Amino acid sequence: MALGNHNTITEFILLGLSADPHVQALLFLLFQVIYLLSVTGNLMMLLVIKTDSHLHTPMYFFLRHLSFLDLCYSSITVTKLLENLLSQKKTISVGGCLAQDFFLFVTGGTEGCLLSVMSYDHYVAICHSLHYGQIMTNWPCNSMVGESWGLSFLDSFINILQAMSLDFCEDQSITQYSCELPSLFLLSCSDISTSFTVLLCSSLVHRFGTCLLIMFSYALIASTILSISSSSGRGKAFSTCSSHLTAILLFYCSDFLRYLMPTSGSPLELIMSVQYSVVTPLVNPLIYSLRNNKVKAAV
Repeated sequence: MALGNHNTITEFILLGLSADPHVQALLFLLFQVIYLLSVTGNLMMLLVIKTDSHLHTPMYFFLRHLSFLDLCYSSITVTKLLENLLSQKKTISVGGCLAQDFFLFVTGGTEGCLLSVMSYDHYVAICHSLHYGQIMTNWPCNSMVGESWGLSFLDSFINILQAMSLDFCEDQSITQYSCELPSLFLLSCSDISTSFTVLLCSSLVHRFGTCLLIMFSYALIASTILSISSSSGRGKAFSTCSSHLTAILLFYCSDFLRYLMPTSGSPLELIMSVQYSVVTPLVNPLIYSLRNNKVKAAV
């Protein structure tokens, strides 16, 4: 892939979380532990779901893909963060920055789509339980996952294609610890109106679009749960959705706050970025393992 007209600037400086060497050493240990736990947790979920025949159902099929996405997302961001915390030269090439952006779009967009697909799966399981086996067969499950990946790759390609035509000025400093398109827009000398419009439209489709699908699914689920006469039946239906709802809140709350607030390098912005890209991939396998009796039994 050609890099357009990036003649003046060939690399960026990632300012990261702190310039203090002692703080950087502590942060390295902290994020190394978080990353190792995240990798271990998500690999464990992949292995358990793959090997236990009781978990070969649509819900765990989607959960396996979610664990793979979390594993990829944390590897894309945290590995570069760990490298920069150890290195005195905290740089990333323009090509490396755009590549990181591309894969962040792919994994983040696919996870949003997958969470909406999982909401639909819960809707069918609760609202159409008698026909669940007929509706959620292998073909529609594979199709929904494939479409989630395909839409995210297309969205990523369009956004990065626009970013590749940008020229960058003398300022090379990115206030984040990873490359994100809003941060690159601040460093560009080119007209960013087209790139910004493309990013805004794709964000509306991927974030608000999938969020609306989730809200619609859970509105129907809530209506069905409230119509259940027995309290034990309502409790069982709610417990089916509780882990997924927790994962949705973690993903969307940090995602919306991160991308709706101005790019300024403020402490709150950095906290939201850490929550979105570091903490969420760690917490998701814990949510689905500790709050799921089948997974705990399989482990």
